[in-house]
This record gives sequence, structure tokens and C-alpha cells, in this order.
Amino acid sequence: MATLHSKNASNRKSAKAYEKKAKLKKIKLQQIATFTQQLSSMLDAGLPIMSALHALEEQCENPNFRIIIRKVRKEVSTGRALSEACSDYPNAFPKLLISMVKAGEVSGALPKILEKTSDYFEKTIKLLKKIRGAMIYPALVIGLGIFLVIILLIFVIPVFSEMFTDFDAELPKPTQMLIDASAFLKSYSIFILGLLFLLFLGLRKFIKTPKGRIFKDSFILKIPIMGELTRKINLSRFCRTFAILRVSGVPILHSIQIVSNTTNNSFIEATCKKISKEISQGNQISDVLAQDTYFPPMIRHMAKAGERIGDFEGMMIKVSDFYDNEIDNLVATLLSMIEPLIISFLGIVVGGMIMAIFLPIFELSNVAGN
Repeated sequence: MATLHSKNASNRKSAKAYEKKAKLKKIKLQQIATFTQQLSSMLDAGLPIMSALHALEEQCENPNFRIIIRKVRKEVSTGRALSEACSDYPNAFPKLLISMVKAGEVSGALPKILEKTSDYFEKTIKLLKKIRGAMIYPALVIGLGIFLVIILLIFVIPVFSEMFTDFDAELPKPTQMLIDASAFLKSYSIFILGLLFLLFLGLRKFIKTPKGRIFKDSFILKIPIMGELTRKINLSRFCRTFAILRVSGVPILHSIQIVSNTTNNSFIEATCKKISKEISQGNQISDVLAQDTYFPPMIRHMAKAGERIGDFEGMMIKVSDFYDNEIDNLVATLLSMIEPLIISFLGIVVGGMIMAIFLPIFELSNVAGN
């Protein structure tokens, strides 16, 4: 009997540990979008919220997310609002979603607001997939090229270096430089890897600081095409996030705070702080945007026009749609340019190394022929 009791206690302890671990796990945005869409459809069909959450819990394939939905359902059954229950799990439910749910609960239009939120998440996922898809091929080609160069320097060049020492002749400068680079890399490879790792950790820590984030954002903007692409992605997300929050009834200052928290750009965060301050003093958003150089003239004019006609949110949606089209065009341009550039660069590097290896052999052949 005591053994059974201890086993049950052990099972409860392990279950609690697993639930705690599940709470800390980050849930993918695609799963959040699916959850939001399904919850919206069930509530719109007239299903009670408890029944909807129970159904979502049963059909959820992610065990960690299933535990979180179960905990949320239990909290809601005690009388807590859905937004309050979701706020206990920030790694699963974004601040944007929690604010939208809260606005839906207040307005009584939760299904419609959840549908808008789901559409927003789907657009964000689609945008992220485009960017990742555009970056995968160049990253693979560059990685393969670097790997090939390292293999040549560490394993192939030393074989030729030993052979060239028997020539008892002065090697061409390109060949000698290649042999010296190979010897250096082979002798200090562990030190170089350690140094690169420390630099990576230091840079990662620096980027998390306020000055580091400003440096990172400024540096990215200076990269041709990539800087413009990043800027337009940030502007599109700013406009769409702010508009969807305002349309759903989230108070303006709270909307700006959410936009500031969800963005990953120091310039937009700084602008959001200015907007909050100006609105508190009775000024308009367009006045702040007009003073900010990060926001292009088109956004400033559209914001001003939106305020005049009383449809600021609609204008921001149009701006976001415009930038989404611009992003598509920039991604296509980037892919068309980067592929030949990478292939040419790798061809020059690898071809140059091969030429440097065979240059002494060609010279010896010419001498022998004479």
C-alpha cells in the first residue's frame, strides 16, 4: 500500500515537472495561428468556449501545447477570462493575441477578432517563409564553399606542399601564400575556432544591449538590397500590427505598447515611445512620423490622410499591403542577383586556389620542355 502511494506521489511529481517544462517551451507561430482559427470557427458556430477548448485540446498534436490548452481550459472553468488564463503562458500566446482576446471579450465580438488575428498570423508566417526561402539557398552555397576551402587548405594543400619542397626552387608567390595560409590554419585551427566562438558569444551578448541593437539595426540598413528589404518588412509589420489592434478595439496607447514589444527593431521602438508621449500630450501620430527619418514620406502622407478622413487604420492596412508587394519584388531581385554573385565568388576563390597549386607544376613543365 505504501509502495502504491509512493508511486502515485512520484507520478504526480513527474507530471508537475512535465507541465512546468511544457510551460517554458516556445510554441511555433503556425500552431498558434491554427489554434486561433479553429477557436474562432468553433465559437462562431455557437459552441461554448469550454467545449471548444476541450475539442482543441483533444486534437492538438503538440504534447506541450496540449498541456497548456488543458491548463487554460481549467482556469476558464473556474471563472477566469480567457485572456487572463492565456497571459499565464507568454511563451505560447503572444501579447498581441492576448490583447486581441481581451478586446473581443469586452466588445462581445471574440470570434470575429480571433479570425482577424489568425489572418494576421498567417500573413506573418507567409512573409517569414518567403524570407527564409530566399536565404536558404545562398546560405547553403556559401557554407558549402567555405567547407570546401577549409578541406583544401587542411588536407589537400599540405600534400602538395611536401611535394614542392623536393623541387628545391623558389615557389610562385600565390603558391607560397597558399601554403603559408594552410600551415597557419592547420597549426592554429583550434585556437581560431575558439576565438570565433568567443567573438560570436560576445557579439550575441552585445546585440542584446540597447547600444548593440541600435548598432545591429543601423548596420543591416547599410547592406545593399538586404537593408531595404529589412526596413520594408519592419514597416509592413508595424503598420499591420497597429491597424489590426486598433480595428479590434484595443486602446491606442496599449496598441502602441504592444507594437513596441512585438517589434524587433530599435528605431521603431524609439518611434513608439515618441508616439505614446505625443498622444498623451494631445498630438497626432502623423506629427511624430513626420519627424522620424526611418519612416518614408509615403507612410507620413498616408497617416495624415487617414487622420483627416477618420480611417487611419484602413490607410495603415493599405500601406502594409503595398510593402508586402514591394517585399515580393525585392526578394525576387535579391535571388536573381545573389545567385550569380555567389557562384562567381566561389569560382574565383576555388579556381584561384587550384591555379596556385598547379602553377609550380606548369612552370616546371615549361622548364623541362625547354
